[in-house]
This record gives sequence, C-alpha cells and structure tokens, in this order.
Amino acid sequence: MDKLKRKRHNISRHNSQNILTMTQSNGRLNSSESEPLLGHSGSSEQHLWEHSNPLVRYPALTAHKTMQVLASNPVNILLLFVPAGIITGAVGANPTAVFVLNFLAIIPLASLLSFATEELAAKLGQTIGGLLNATFGNAVELIVSIIALTQGQIRIVQSSMLGSILSNILLVLGCCFIAGGVTHSEQSFNTTVASTMSSLMAVASASLIIPATLYAALSSSRSSSEDEILVLSHGTAIILLILYMLYLFFQLKSHAHLFDDGQQQEGGENQQEPEILNPPAAGVALVVITILVAVCADYLVDSIDSIVEKSGISKTFIGLVLIPIVGNAAEHVTACVVAYKDKMDLAIGVAIGSSMQIALFVTPFLVILGWIIGQPMTLHFQTFETVVFFLSVLVVNYLIQDGKSNYLEGSMCLGTYIIIALAFFVYPDDAGRTVLGG
Repeated sequence: MDKLKRKRHNISRHNSQNILTMTQSNGRLNSSESEPLLGHSGSSEQHLWEHSNPLVRYPALTAHKTMQVLASNPVNILLLFVPAGIITGAVGANPTAVFVLNFLAIIPLASLLSFATEELAAKLGQTIGGLLNATFGNAVELIVSIIALTQGQIRIVQSSMLGSILSNILLVLGCCFIAGGVTHSEQSFNTTVASTMSSLMAVASASLIIPATLYAALSSSRSSSEDEILVLSHGTAIILLILYMLYLFFQLKSHAHLFDDGQQQEGGENQQEPEILNPPAAGVALVVITILVAVCADYLVDSIDSIVEKSGISKTFIGLVLIPIVGNAAEHVTACVVAYKDKMDLAIGVAIGSSMQIALFVTPFLVILGWIIGQPMTLHFQTFETVVFFLSVLVVNYLIQDGKSNYLEGSMCLGTYIIIALAFFVYPDDAGRTVLGG
C-alpha cells in the first residue's frame, strides 16, 4: 500500500514538473511570438508620418521635420524672441524694447535662412545653388536695406552695405584665421581663388572712390552735383552687376576647375550632415522665414530713429556695426567652424565671397531699385567711409596674397575691425554729409 502511494506521488510530481515545463516553454513561445507584434505596433505609433491617411501623415511629417530643423542649431532657442518682437512692434511698445527684441529675433531667422538655402542648393546643382547663395546668403541685409530705402533712410542703407563688407573681410576672416591658428601653426588656401575675389573687391572699392572724387571735383562747378552723381552711380551699378554675372559664369562654368578643391571639401562636409528638407520643403521654409525677417526688419528700422534720439548712438554705427553682425551671424559661425577643421578654402569663400556679393550684387541692385522707386540712392559714400573701405581691402589683399594664414594675421584683421568700429562709434551722423542728404 505504501509502495502504491509513493508511486502515485512520484507520477503526480512528474506530471506537475512536465506541466510547469510546458507552461514555461509556452510562455517563452508566446512571449517570443508577441514581441515582434508589440514592436511593430510601437513602431507604427512612433512613425505617424508614414501613416496611410494623408490627414495624419502630412501634419505629423511637418511636425517631425520642424523639430529636426529646430534641433539642428542651438541658436534656434532665440526664436522665442520672434513673436515677442512682432507683438511689441504691432502694439507700438517702447522703441527700445522693439529694437532689442527684433534685433535678437533676426539672429535665429538669419541662421534658418542660411540652413534652408544650403538644403535647397544641395539638391539643385552648382549653378542654381550659386544663384541661391547670392540671393539668400545676404538676404537679411538686403531686406533691411530695401525697407530702409523705401522709407528714405539712405544713411542706414549705405552704412549697412559697407558694414556687411567690413564685417566679412575683417571680422569674419580674422576670426577664421584665429580659429584655424588654434590647432594649426600655419594654414594654406587656394591663392588663385583668393586673388580673384580680392581683385574684384579692389574694383568695388574703386567704384566708391570715383563718385567721391567726382563730387570733390564738382564742388566748385556750376553744374548740379546731385544729377551728375546719380548718373554716374546708375551707370556704375549696371557695370558692377554685369561683372558679378561674369564672375558667376567664371566660377561655375568656364573656370570651375579652379574652385574644385573647395567644392570637394564642401561635398565632404555635406555627406557628414544628412539633408533634412527636400526641395519643396526648403522652398516653403525660405518663403516663411523671409516673410518673418521682413516683418521683424520693418519694426527694427521703424525704431531706429527713436533709438538714435534716446541713446545717442549714430545711425551710421547701427547700420555699419550692429545690423551686419546680426545679419551675418550664421556665416560667422560657419566660417569659423570650417576654418577650425582646416578647410580654409571654404572659409575664404564664405568671408570674402559674401563681401563680394554685397559689393558687386546687393549694393548695385539697391542703387537700381532706388532709381526705379524714385529714391536718390547712390554710390557716393562719405569720404571717411570710402577711405576706410579702401584701406580695409588693401590690408586684406596683403594678408592673403601668400596663400597662407596664422593667428597673428587673424589678430591683425580683428584689431583693424575693432579700430574701425570704435571710429564709427564716435563718428556723428552730421559729419561729412553726402550731397544727397543721406
């Protein structure tokens, strides 16, 4: 009897172990079978932009791309100032607050404008990309200047153009040489490309010297200096625009091999950073950002007169130092980063190339636009500004003619820019007024 009980107990325990083993194996099986289903379910919830329903897919895709763009640059945190600047400008708040908020708002907008331009240019080829960079690379200064020109503030327009050139060839180039000199005792770059750009800058400086010289010669003449300067400026602007178009053809078509090294480096840089926006999305982003820049720039320009009256800061200093630094903030960072990575051809292209676009494209375009809308915008800058521009171009030509750079040369550029900024800080608006009353 005892043996029978022990036998039943052993059978029962054996069956229990078998059931437990089967349960565990079934549990593992069910778990392994259910995990892919759960993973797939989670994946579909995370990727709503791949949903079959367009009403779900497009809003989710827009939100996803927007977050990617915003996360691409830490400076985009300053976008919080965009609605603040627009609201304060719309309600007519304190002019100082309007100026400061819109000043800060334009910084991230300039960065996003540069980002969208690069995304679009990467897909549309070199020729269209070059035209886009020419159009949108200095879009902030162009928009601010157009708004100021329509309001008749020619001093703001002229000083903004000159300030953009000086900030690029002295401030940006100096920072590039210093950034590269931190990790390299000496860096080299394509002397042919640099000398071509600097030669065009010399031509641009001559286009400012000649009107100033003509005005001095006409000061004792009975003829109308205003009419003569306008005629000279309109003709010179047309010639400068033709030279810029020839330069684009030279760079992108007939002598593209001279720029191959810089383009190859740029291509390598783009491969490291995958594209976020496709051409339609980048085009929409350009339109939206340009509209926001125009609105903020409008409020910024409207508040300048009050800032000048209350703070005592001259219009020349605001246009020559403050606005260019904001408008070129994205280019400043880009140039310094690529110089630090020992890609000096790219850095030179950003710094001097942007200055050349202002001198040969944007400024002549504004002269022609002023001609069309009836504003007396000319190439006759004040004598002091013309001399400063010529000396700056001369200094930069001497520094880049050997095709090498180091931190000492960068310090020279930076020191020259600080001296010029200090000079314009104490330079009054009523000193050496132009014949056209800028």
